Amino acid sequence: MPVQLDLIKKLRQKSSASIGDCRKALEEAGQDIDKAFLLLRKRGMEMAEKKQDRVAKEGRIEAYVHTGNKIGVLLEVNSETDFVARNSDFCRFTKDVAMQIAACNPLYIRRENIPADAAKEQHNLDEFCKQNCLMEQAFIKDPSITIKDYLADLVTKIGENIVVRRFTRYKIGE
Repeated sequence: MPVQLDLIKKLRQKSSASIGDCRKALEEAGQDIDKAFLLLRKRGMEMAEKKQDRVAKEGRIEAYVHTGNKIGVLLEVNSETDFVARNSDFCRFTKDVAMQIAACNPLYIRRENIPADAAKEQHNLDEFCKQNCLMEQAFIKDPSITIKDYLADLVTKIGENIVVRRFTRYKIGE
């Protein structure tokens, strides 16, 4: 049975995936949009993992100052080309991540960045990572996904390796 065009449009709006990818995912999921969305996300994560080894030396520095001028963030996000660094989706991602850092105050980018002695002190390392590792935090604009999921979706959409390289968060009095 052919996939209905309105289902493809809905999935495309939800996922930003290509029409062909949406059609294929809907066919595999029996025209269930939620299952198709999960299939697309899984494929996106796989694609992002394959691109991790590619060198990302271009990018963008994002500066965010929270209302009231009490919290500020400087963030470096790298891409493979300067063309992608000027892409509106890439710029939106950097702004969103800077805002995430201001709001949630992560201590590390990834789980691998936690010093071994600090990791040993934790009773529940997974919970500690969800609170203190940027990539494992729930995205403040959509708590159903993590920053890692948001990044994987962007990598899938743009087709280049993108890396959150480093950040600094400033708060008055700290």
